Amino acid sequence: MSKNISEESKTSTIAAGVEIVGEIKANGNIRIDGKVKGNISLTGKLVVVNTGVIEGDVKCKNAAIAGKFDGKISVDETLVLQETAIVHGDIITDKLVVENGAVFTGTCNMDRKSPSQPSQSK
Repeated sequence: MSKNISEESKTSTIAAGVEIVGEIKANGNIRIDGKVKGNISLTGKLVVVNTGVIEGDVKCKNAAIAGKFDGKISVDETLVLQETAIVHGDIITDKLVVENGAVFTGTCNMDRKSPSQPSQSK
């Protein structure tokens, strides 16, 4: 019996000690234990563990950050800044959860519509 695994359920990992310089595009989820210098665009969830570092812009469906982030992040649904997170930059998201101890310096724009949808004038 074969199972059909959706692209959204797959997770790619950038291991601790690995540094990637450049743009990353992915269908599915990414977990970052290492360092990324560049922009990231994915269809699933971004997880940045406490050893993870991102310097660049990110666009994703959901995100949980426990490491360091410097840039602009656009999250279609929910962004969680865990207690060890250090975030410098701009946040655009529908829902934001900030745990006690997280550090955030920048701007935040929360809107009920998906951030990837253009504003509609009435």
